[in-house]
Amino acid sequence: MSSSPHDLSALIQATASAVAVDGVQNPLNAEQWSLLAPYLVPVALAAGEQLFAEGSLDRNLYFVESGSLSVHYQDAKERIRLAIVGPGSLLGEGAFFANRPRRATVQAAAAGRLWCLTALRFAELSNRQPAVALALVLAAGQVLARRAVDSRRRVAST
Repeated sequence: MSSSPHDLSALIQATASAVAVDGVQNPLNAEQWSLLAPYLVPVALAAGEQLFAEGSLDRNLYFVESGSLSVHYQDAKERIRLAIVGPGSLLGEGAFFANRPRRATVQAAAAGRLWCLTALRFAELSNRQPAVALALVLAAGQVLARRAVDSRRRVAST
């Protein structure tokens, strides 16, 4: 675990070593990460804990530092897993950009740590650090685009 509330070193390492096609892949330089840190809130999830539910209306964007998360939805008969998301990726980009209800439920498959950027904190970041906000939006847009072209991951855009 990180040593202070705004120590992003483990998250930076996770993005630098992300192997998933939809990983964030180290979108910011060291200075930008340090400027972003105060805008992020750490979130610890226990295995089985829900991050957000299908249909919820928040626009939070989450960066995955550790653990794994199951993205799924419930149809009339069963729960259908859409994807597993791991360290170095992000979640919530669909609602973040579209300001629409969440398309799936996300639950911790294994305990982990995430970093949350709320819409309000993003607005503050945009006003105070526009270059960092732009780099962040481009990174989230790249993840969204990579998920859109991969039919198995497309539905995992939350």
